[in-house]
Amino acid sequence: MVVSPECGIDGPAVTEQEAEALIEGTCFRTGPPRSVGVEVEWLVHQARAPHDPVARERLEAVHAVLRTLPLASGLSVEPGGQVELSSRPAPSLTECVSEVSADLEAVRTALHAHGLTLVGMGVDPWSPPRRFLREPRYDAMESCLDRTGPAGRALMCTSASVQVCLDAGHEEPGVMGFARRWWLAHHLGAVLVAAFANSPMAEGRSTGWLSTRQLMWTELDPGRSGGPSLAHDPRRAWVRRVLDAPVMCVRRDGGPWEVPDGLSFREWTRSRTMRPPTHADLDYHITTLFPPVRPRGHLELRMIDAQPGDDGWIVPLAVVTALFDDPGAATIANRAVGPLAERAAGAPAPHNPLWRDAARHGLADPDLKRAAVTCFAAALDALPRLGASTRVRDAVAAYADRYVRRGRSPADDVLTGTAAVARPLCR
Repeated sequence: MVVSPECGIDGPAVTEQEAEALIEGTCFRTGPPRSVGVEVEWLVHQARAPHDPVARERLEAVHAVLRTLPLASGLSVEPGGQVELSSRPAPSLTECVSEVSADLEAVRTALHAHGLTLVGMGVDPWSPPRRFLREPRYDAMESCLDRTGPAGRALMCTSASVQVCLDAGHEEPGVMGFARRWWLAHHLGAVLVAAFANSPMAEGRSTGWLSTRQLMWTELDPGRSGGPSLAHDPRRAWVRRVLDAPVMCVRRDGGPWEVPDGLSFREWTRSRTMRPPTHADLDYHITTLFPPVRPRGHLELRMIDAQPGDDGWIVPLAVVTALFDDPGAATIANRAVGPLAERAAGAPAPHNPLWRDAARHGLADPDLKRAAVTCFAAALDALPRLGASTRVRDAVAAYADRYVRRGRSPADDVLTGTAAVARPLCR
């Protein structure tokens, strides 16, 4: 959930019309799908006492070590001390997996030397929110998100995810066109929430939801965490979503950042309250919006809980890439999720019945299970055509056998006490 590093606040003011043109011109950069990327977040626990919080001094020490590692991926630290690796855009799934795997091994080795380990779960099952980073942007974020309750602070400090990044697609209509890929992401997204649900607990208790992380997103202001309407042109719909969304903060060079209440970016361009907004402010504002699918030129699919095991993150990356970038699999996926569209009731994700059912019940929902079984089969069929390695294909096949075909997800293992995270973790 980390907000991008702060950019400059100087520069010419941006008008409402200029902001509209900038957003519309950059949200979907179309062309043949060629690259894939992934952002993998991890909780950091003590290896021998995972229920106990890690002392701030230990986190500071290990983060300092991690920043010296020669990684190909970008490394960042989340507000609660979580670690994130952001891959470079890769020309193939295989290269993306290989590069991130090597970086993860280096990170794990460094953590092991400090008695710490990476844990893949959508929400920390034991620890309450505790903010590790003290920076103006996170102070402002906390103040803003606290207005709608405790979910925002929990997402900042105790959540982790697997985010898959794909090219927007062709300008022309069709299964590989950007408009169809945008539609697919918002409906397949519910299937991904259900199939990869892995956050059934918070602060030591079951929440009644298989993806508590997804529940928390629904508890934020819909203007910040909700997607746009799918009934309109994707570009224009995203322009409206961005300009009508509330401004999280107004950055200052010195002192605390201001946190306006209910001021949209559109209203800011008109009133120039506090100071006139700049192009850099618009760029920053977009990074403070957290819909489940975010267009940043490419598509960011942000709805997947962090996954257990060393290679668990590979499965959602491979499945999503296959279902979007292989035309045959994309056609099957579109057909599989088509019947689910009615259950969304015309409301944007994740604030609609389909997404709520996915987060609460996972693949125990028969419609979601049916779609997931079909989509995983299509992905497995497509992966050889994408040049996926045996390691990747075997990981997806094993996941389909263990979870999808049984109507289960990793959250079920946590609740039954069979997940590795339910026991002390050692290397």
